[in-house]
Amino acid sequence: MRIIGCDLHAAQQTIAMLDRDTGEIVERTLSHEGTTVRDFYTNLPPPIVVGIEATGSMRWFLRLMEELGVTCRVGDPAKIRQVETRRQKHDRRDAALLLQLLSEDRFPAIWMPPAELCELRELVRHRDQWVRLRTRVKNALQGLALAHGLRRRAGLWTQRGQATMAALPLAPYASDRRSALQALHEHLTTPIDALDQRVGEQARTRPQARRLMTHPGVGPVTALATEVFVGDPSRFADAKALASYVGLIPSEYSSGDRQRLGKLTKQGNPMLRCLWCEAAIHAVRRDAALGRFYRRKLQQKGLGKARVAVARKLGIRLWILLRDQIDYAEFCRRAPSPATAR
Repeated sequence: MRIIGCDLHAAQQTIAMLDRDTGEIVERTLSHEGTTVRDFYTNLPPPIVVGIEATGSMRWFLRLMEELGVTCRVGDPAKIRQVETRRQKHDRRDAALLLQLLSEDRFPAIWMPPAELCELRELVRHRDQWVRLRTRVKNALQGLALAHGLRRRAGLWTQRGQATMAALPLAPYASDRRSALQALHEHLTTPIDALDQRVGEQARTRPQARRLMTHPGVGPVTALATEVFVGDPSRFADAKALASYVGLIPSEYSSGDRQRLGKLTKQGNPMLRCLWCEAAIHAVRRDAALGRFYRRKLQQKGLGKARVAVARKLGIRLWILLRDQIDYAEFCRRAPSPATAR
């Protein structure tokens, strides 16, 4: 059996390979040009276990390992870095550290989504990027309108509002900017509508997403994003683990008898946090228990903290729906009292 610690980069990888039958350790650097990597792993006799750190450019390598039948484990970079106490860091040391963790059965492996969820994640991310671009354009147009005395708020995006915006008497440079922004806004709206349709189709064909959409205030985008980014709900021990995974818990600096809580850690998926916050605004108007909770936190903590608290509670509810395979009606039926529903 061969165990390989692989320090993966975009252009090359440094490996430290242990042959458990002979005890031999081999260190080598492989270029990603051509078929060098494929030829190297193909010529190794099985079984093989490879360990890498999670990185954004690892998808091709994971697909290659799956194709070759090689077991590949992906580790948490933060936990791997905590093991190394020395301040020396280079590729050979990183590969040797990965090999050591694998051989000692201390490798901090993380859960990896299947290929289907990865593809759906790309769809949701693609839509989110286009929406963010359009939001920047809309903010620029809204600022331009306010600077010239036009206050329409949401009415600025209607046909009448856009016609009023186009009729504003502006200086030449401001007029050119307005025309370019309006054209860009129209150009971005068409693909976003198409992406919304594709997301809706995917959400309606997936049982888990349909189950999430039974909750008031949760639409196709939030439902599909929750399903694909949460993944297997059983991997979270409790609701606190889910909130920590998404980053909806306060940072903490405590010692002894003193507890110091700070701002949100935000160590998680920012898009999922944003979607839960947006859905929470609609959910508090349609769900009595969430509405009571929101009004209570609004008086205690203020607007911002109240919205985040409701978003966390909504996310935990959606996780419960996924974990227990139930819909919103069954969730409400299981709640014996309003206090439990909160």
